[in-house]
Amino acid sequence: MMVVKYNEGDIVVMKKPHPCGENRWSITRYGADVKLKCEKCSRIIMMERPKFLKQVKKRTT
Repeated sequence: MMVVKYNEGDIVVMKKPHPCGENRWSITRYGADVKLKCEKCSRIIMMERPKFLKQVKKRTT
């Protein structure tokens, strides 16, 4: 099992796209909750870390 550590500033690709059509998000806060900012429309959302870990597909550079 591979453990992936996420940091603030990482760009992640989520399984489901945002209503604006983008599925790339930047992490602005990583703790018990994760704060994400959409790369296309700059909308900010927060979700619990277990939910985030289920929905994230991969980390990009």
